[in-house]
Amino acid sequence: MPNFPTVAKLADDLESGRTTSRKLVEDCIARIADPAGEGPRAFIHVDKDAALATADAMDALRKAKAAPSRHAGIPISIKDLFDIKGQTTRAGSRALDDSDPAEHDAAAVGRLRSAGFVLIGRTNMTEFAYSGIGINPHYGTPKGAWNRAAGHVPGGSSSGAAVSVLDGMAHGALGTDTGGSCRIPAAYNGIVGYKPTQRRVPLDGAVPLSFSLDSIGPLARSVSCCAILDAVLANEPVVALKPRSVKGMRLAVPTAIALDDLDGPVAATFERALKTLADHGATIERIEMAEFHEIGPMNAKGGFAAAESFAWHRYLITAKGDVYDPRVFVRIMRGEAQSAADYIDLLNERRSLIARVNARIAPYDALVLPTTANTPPKIADLTEDKAFTTANLRALRNCTLINMIDGCAISLPAHREGDVPVGLMLAGAGGSDRRIFELAAGMEAVIRV
Repeated sequence: MPNFPTVAKLADDLESGRTTSRKLVEDCIARIADPAGEGPRAFIHVDKDAALATADAMDALRKAKAAPSRHAGIPISIKDLFDIKGQTTRAGSRALDDSDPAEHDAAAVGRLRSAGFVLIGRTNMTEFAYSGIGINPHYGTPKGAWNRAAGHVPGGSSSGAAVSVLDGMAHGALGTDTGGSCRIPAAYNGIVGYKPTQRRVPLDGAVPLSFSLDSIGPLARSVSCCAILDAVLANEPVVALKPRSVKGMRLAVPTAIALDDLDGPVAATFERALKTLADHGATIERIEMAEFHEIGPMNAKGGFAAAESFAWHRYLITAKGDVYDPRVFVRIMRGEAQSAADYIDLLNERRSLIARVNARIAPYDALVLPTTANTPPKIADLTEDKAFTTANLRALRNCTLINMIDGCAISLPAHREGDVPVGLMLAGAGGSDRRIFELAAGMEAVIRV
């Protein structure tokens, strides 16, 4: 990945006058427009005029010592799932083409705008966020970081978000994560993706996939970048992140489910990262986590995502089901077969699961596991539905474990330069967001050695 600056470095450069918001925005727009790049597939809409006007306004406010935050003027991308005032939210679909423009910003977008971030454009995504792979038959599929000439998937559903950061088309991205949609594309592209405790960031103004599981989080180049964006999204003060020393960390590796059927490079990279952490003084304990075996049966009928997405889509599907991505349509329709009793059982089972898992992991600083079981497959290898389904389930599996326990988690790049991208996921119980950021910041500098 090119050595693009972090959000903190950009803020310093803006404050010192070494750069301007207009220069940053113009550079991003140029990369998006590069015909040799992935911009046309990473973005569904680029708001060039508004972005440049906002950049000029932020430069003027900074000159007048009135910038709304030290990060004002930094360009970021917005997943096409979010309302932006005056724009149509399509959620990566053609079914919403004739929807009215949004009257208000989504809550998360409004918080970023209030801090002075420049909205560079709307990023491509899996239609209605319903896949961890990132393929979109309507707007094209941006190629991921690995072996780009061969065309590997970017991960989903926040596919364009990850590629926009990877290629310097934005300096941070707003995504969502229902079963890994921030973390999977981060892992596949060698960047950082964060899934916060769900209640930290309001879901208002975002097209839902599963209102029980949806979380709103950032994708960026470093742990500190994600921590800054997460604080803004959570409407908390942005304070300096203090990395924890790896020495003394107590980390649990769940052996149930999370380590099954790993691709060779994933297994090798993960074990090397664990050894590195242990060599730096972390205590690594492998624990069974038998509760994770319950999650597959809980989701056997499609789980929350199928039930809740069907509730939202049922009238739109009646009118426009023929324009849906067939792979998304099939998954949504699984919700039609769930009964009210099935759904109530699921709520009760999840409540029990969360309580038991939180008790089991309480003695540890965090769980550590591979972000995905697989490395990014080639786009061309997923033309058959069976191959797609297998790859999708393997991409989503480990991340889904954390959404189901209402946890928070971050994916860090763990591979060495030149190797296939592999993510290491650090996760904790809901509400432990700051601790996860501090632990991740401590690990970030050592796990790729």
